[in-house]
Amino acid sequence: MASFQPVILGGDLGAYALARELNDAYGVKPILVTAYNPSAIRDSKILTRHEFSRANEEEPLVEELLRIGADLKGRNPNRKLLLLANTDWRIHVLASHREALERYYVLPIPSLETIERVSDKQEFERLAVERGMPVPKSFYEDFSGAGESGWQPQPTPGDLRFPVVAKPADSSQYENLTFEGRQKVYRIDTPEQLTELWHTLARAGFRDTFVAQELVEGDDTGMYSVTAYVDSTGRVSMLCSAHVLLEEHHPATLGNPCAMITEPIDDILEPARRFLEAIDYHGFANFDVKRDPHTGTFYFLEVNPRIGRNSFYVYGAGINPMQVLVSDVIEGQPQAPRTASREVLYSIIPNRLLLRYVVDPKLRAQVKRLQKAGRISPQRNPKDGGPKRWLYLMESELNQYRKFGKYYPKPTSTGF
Repeated sequence: MASFQPVILGGDLGAYALARELNDAYGVKPILVTAYNPSAIRDSKILTRHEFSRANEEEPLVEELLRIGADLKGRNPNRKLLLLANTDWRIHVLASHREALERYYVLPIPSLETIERVSDKQEFERLAVERGMPVPKSFYEDFSGAGESGWQPQPTPGDLRFPVVAKPADSSQYENLTFEGRQKVYRIDTPEQLTELWHTLARAGFRDTFVAQELVEGDDTGMYSVTAYVDSTGRVSMLCSAHVLLEEHHPATLGNPCAMITEPIDDILEPARRFLEAIDYHGFANFDVKRDPHTGTFYFLEVNPRIGRNSFYVYGAGINPMQVLVSDVIEGQPQAPRTASREVLYSIIPNRLLLRYVVDPKLRAQVKRLQKAGRISPQRNPKDGGPKRWLYLMESELNQYRKFGKYYPKPTSTGF
């Protein structure tokens, strides 16, 4: 029996990936607290689902976690409880209620102050520039007074070059907001379109900050990802980077990578390490980076204070991130720093569909070679491969044809 019990918030692909990583390493069955029963976790043998209909409401969720913690500790006082989450809103909730939750749980996330600093894209830009990390030029619109009579957005700066990408400065403040036409990220081609978006957000009740960031040219293959872990001593003990091949284009998940090739890229790994070790960070972090096709410059777009939905690419590249975590916060033995170096294709979409969007001949040949070697996906789990699970997997992957056919029917030079 494992010496600890993981409890994971959510039931999406990212939550299942964490559950698999833990199950593969320790044989433990994580408890997943979810309001729904999505196909990513449905009928899984490697986890236990704890249904809670109000899991998307802050106070009820915290109260339920305290009840779960008290119950588990009552049954086994010596077993440590490891509490994990993998979305911005959930991480923010856990950090906001750290003192109460730590009565029962080990909570391996940064402090609330640090989360708010790095999640705010304006503050991230300032911290990155201080450390010599290139960032795109950005313009920030504050909606805190948007509910007042006569509110108007700021004039768009004359030196802001269009097109721009507009997104919330802090995703946790936007995650649960719903309105017609809502997207995770917006491509904006003119100042008039930007002003129209500002008014739409104000009417929808958004009261935080949005950023308009100059678009770095290039399609999805210009994107890169860095995943890091900073241990309890403040040292980055795990690094992994990946070259994105294709991102999702459904409005609700726009920008989430769905196919990547892992490879160590010092030009982005080292700046990420220096950044994290300089700001008293602890826990997982995930950077979004884009390479300018004309200059070769890597622009750091943002950092998320969590491991990211696609953590399984780190596992495929040679390091199980949950082993790094557990060794540090459960066993009290931080691991020696490592950089994942294995080349693998991480992909949650069918091979033929991916090849439709990879047009560069050299990159396409690399993808074909890695497809022959076998792509990896957290749901392609031999320990969790009953008939129903494989049916859900096939349905999910075939559904990608429909989604891409509707929202991104053919590749473009910009990824939009």
